[in-house]
Amino acid sequence: MNDDKLSWTIPVMRAGYAGRGLVYLVVAGFSLYAALRGGSGESTGSALQKLETAPLGNLVLVAIVLGMAAYALWRYVDAAYDLEDYGKEAKGLIARIGMVTTGTIHLGIGFAALAVLVAAFGSSGGGEGSSIARATAWVMSAPLGRWIVGLAGGVTIGAGIYYFVKALSERYRDHLVANRFTEHWNLVLKAGVLAQGTVVAIIGGLFVYAAVVADPSAAGGVGSAFSWLSQQIYGQILVIAVSLGLLAFAFFCAVNAAYRYVPRVAQPDVETLASCMARKSRAALS
Repeated sequence: MNDDKLSWTIPVMRAGYAGRGLVYLVVAGFSLYAALRGGSGESTGSALQKLETAPLGNLVLVAIVLGMAAYALWRYVDAAYDLEDYGKEAKGLIARIGMVTTGTIHLGIGFAALAVLVAAFGSSGGGEGSSIARATAWVMSAPLGRWIVGLAGGVTIGAGIYYFVKALSERYRDHLVANRFTEHWNLVLKAGVLAQGTVVAIIGGLFVYAAVVADPSAAGGVGSAFSWLSQQIYGQILVIAVSLGLLAFAFFCAVNAAYRYVPRVAQPDVETLASCMARKSRAALS
């Protein structure tokens, strides 16, 4: 059902996904460069800080700030009005709560980019890992704090598993408009979602480990996930592979920016990629 009153959300959604793709492009690009030179991957915070001295870096930071604000707004409105028809059952409500959560996380990334832009991090030396560790330590100091951190880690692992299922089942096709472009780039889209799931699951595992050993410094974000990967057998290869995967996820975000299907504001004759592939499969079998 098309709702013209909500059509303004489409350009906001496109800007948001473009900004999200830009963040992953920056993180994955710097991480791949570091890995190829024998180092580990970059955290989101350190990657943003590197932009401060990069050519046109300030323009990229401005684009990230605006993009993250747009993405957060899109997720909040999407959850409030159920623009993607998840429904009011338990599964739909969980999905909509997840939208609010991801919107808030990306809004935080936007604030981090803004802080770099105004040189607020000039002498802090904190980076992503230390700020997450400080927040984890604060939570652990509260009653049942370790259980809360462990639960948060378990939920994050669940989110990673969700990305795996989404990739392997190709459910992301339900949210893309069918055209020649989306039909022919499925392998890259799937690789991107799998890489995102890998990073999210590792982050969740680090939080669970931090809760078990009562060590807040063990918790971390993307940078800590890369650090953990680098310590495994063939760690450097794993870091390079995940960096390439996150580049694919940046591509996935860009495709969503251009071709995401939003049921409540879509025209009635728009066909999703999932429906198109199912129709072609039935035709081939008949």
